[in-house]
Amino acid sequence: MGFLTVSARALARRKPLIPDWQVPWPPEEDGGGEALTLRELITHIVHQEVRAFATRQQERKLVRILTEKEIESGLEKGRVDSGGRDLRQEVNPEEAVGTALQAFEDGIYLVFLDEEEQRELDKQVFLRPDSKLTFVRLVLLAGA
Repeated sequence: MGFLTVSARALARRKPLIPDWQVPWPPEEDGGGEALTLRELITHIVHQEVRAFATRQQERKLVRILTEKEIESGLEKGRVDSGGRDLRQEVNPEEAVGTALQAFEDGIYLVFLDEEEQRELDKQVFLRPDSKLTFVRLVLLAGA
């Protein structure tokens, strides 16, 4: 199994919105060999991120003992967090997928696969073992 590297950027920023992350590819439920559309790729990534969010929520319920290095790092960032909270934030995976697909159709973000812009949700895309998917959030003009 390989990994797809995913990046999130904003048009007007030099730094990425968040650090790059990797998504297992091909998905375990995928038998492989089938055609893949951009819609299916975005859907898979959103489902993967909803699962990761739920895992982080579970981890935050536990109170952790922080190392000196973790405390120093938190102070540099302006927030020291040892957990112990139950935020009870529920995310419906299908609604999240719908929101992501609608945002793409509305032009809120662009998608580049291996530096080639993808413009159609139902167009077939091809992943290589070293593929990189980049989401670029477009910044809306204020007061225009």
